[in-house]
Amino acid sequence: MSTPPAEPTPASPRATERTRVRRLAERGSYDWEVVAAILDEALVCHVGFVVDGAPVVIPTAHAREGAILYLHGAPASRMLRTLRDGVEVCVTATIVDGLVLARSLFHHSLNYRSVVAFGRAVEVTALEEKERALTLFAEHVLPGRAAEARPPSVGELKATRVLALRLDEASAKLRGGGPIDDEEDMELGVWAGVVPVRLAIQPVVAETAELPVPGSVRGAAGSGRYVG
Repeated sequence: MSTPPAEPTPASPRATERTRVRRLAERGSYDWEVVAAILDEALVCHVGFVVDGAPVVIPTAHAREGAILYLHGAPASRMLRTLRDGVEVCVTATIVDGLVLARSLFHHSLNYRSVVAFGRAVEVTALEEKERALTLFAEHVLPGRAAEARPPSVGELKATRVLALRLDEASAKLRGGGPIDDEEDMELGVWAGVVPVRLAIQPVVAETAELPVPGSVRGAAGSGRYVG
């Protein structure tokens, strides 16, 4: 089975009863560009579904092209076997941007950007599309890496299950700025502010010390997701 075309992307995902932000609704966004940017920057997503009446949430890597979110793994994966059968799925992704330290413990918080998406995934069986998806996974983790490594063989493609979820029903929620303290706490002698948080690239551990560090690794700190 092939997935629906990845383009055009939705002007804005549908705001449904499931995706409408209720708590602090002013932080909600249904703008497609906002949703897509968060999914593109988040390194990991969490996939929620129900198996035998019990909820299961699995962290996994993802990749997006247009309005399609790809998931992948081994054919024996319980998550992929379950989702392949067309069950409802909820995918979330979160980026933490800062620790918000208030004058009271009650008002401590996080600055974040998050996405929640609902739908039913379909299995990708065409080898060309599977290869494209696996290239997207590599590029999502580290831009430029796909061109530096051997592409998957036909056997490896057949040994990988790929699922596609259309991002038609999704929303984002974001928090930015400093702490929101009670007026009566403003004169307390308690430090308050924001500690920014970013993913950091550490010194590499080379398996092939005789070879130069490739461009994808050298440029990782400038990719927008990581700092050096």
